[in-house]
This record gives sequence, C-alpha cells and structure tokens, in this order.
Amino acid sequence: MMHGKKSLRMNSKGVALITALLFTLIAMGIVVATITLITKGTQISGMFKLYRTAMEAAEGAVHFFAREFLPKKLSGQTLSSLGDYGGVVSYGIDDACFTTKLTSLTEYWTCGSSSLDPKSSPDITFTFGQYTAYLKITNTLDGNSDISGFALEGMGVVEAGSGAITPQHFPYIYRIDTLAEKTSGPMERAILNALYAY
Repeated sequence: MMHGKKSLRMNSKGVALITALLFTLIAMGIVVATITLITKGTQISGMFKLYRTAMEAAEGAVHFFAREFLPKKLSGQTLSSLGDYGGVVSYGIDDACFTTKLTSLTEYWTCGSSSLDPKSSPDITFTFGQYTAYLKITNTLDGNSDISGFALEGMGVVEAGSGAITPQHFPYIYRIDTLAEKTSGPMERAILNALYAY
C-alpha cells in the first residue's frame, strides 16, 4: 500500500511541474507579444512623423507658390525678376511656357508637361532644408471672370432682384501636383494634389 501512495505523490509533482511550465510559457508569450506591439507602434509612429514632415514641405511649397508666384507672375513679372529666394527656388520651365500654363486652358498648352508626376519635368523645385518639393501645374481651367477681376456684365435674373449675392471672381482654376521628399532618402515622401482658384 505504501508503494501506491508514493507513486501518486510522484504523479502529482509531475502534473505541478508541467502546469508551472505551461504558465511560464504563456507568460513568456504575453511578454513577447507586448514587446512586439510596442516595437511596431514605435516604428509606425516614426514613419508617420517622417510622412508628416514631408507633407508639411509639400504644403509649404503650394502655399509659397500660391502667395508669392501666382500674383506676381500674373501681374506681368518674369521668373528671372522673381529670383531664387536665397537658393530655395529653382525653375524647370522657361518664362513664356510658364505664362502659357498659367493663362491658357490645358488643351492649348504648346509646351510644358501636364503629366501627373510632379518629379517628371517640374515647373518649380523648392529646397526646404533636408526636403525637396517638386511642383507642377497639371491642369488649367477658366474661372468665372477674366484676369481683371470684373464680373461678366449683362441682364440676368439675379441682377433684377435686390440683395443679390455677388460671387468672388476667379479668372483661373489650377490643379497643382506636388511631391516632397527627403533629399538624402526618397523613401520619406508625400504627394499633395491641390485645386487652387486664383
């Protein structure tokens, strides 16, 4: 009888050992999964930060173009008179072609590129620190007025009523495609497509 009790104790010790090993294995699996999730989260956060920086460079290029270049160019200034803004701007298009792109419908362009890839024959290239932004006008449409900003005149239903709302006048509408990337590592990049009414 004693022999049976001894064997029963040895079996319960074996079960306890196996149970302890299983719990250890499960705990190690949870630790490995947690470390993996933290590592992946850090990598994704870093990639988003790099993307955000590239996107800010693309947005900066579009804003700089819309506020500096369009008003001056459409008022008759040449690209050479605009300068390179301390080495920030370089032009990939000549003055006459750029004027054509700004003041003619896309189907009447005789020069310049309308491909949607901004890096392929960009109109203007901006260098912002470690980032380069390539900007190109890829489509030009007529707006609702001429370049003088005067409304179209004539008799109309709206003109007869008092309190008529006059819309803001835009002579041209542009599609602007921009690609910004880190100069030393083009894996960090962002593409921005903007519709701009001048």
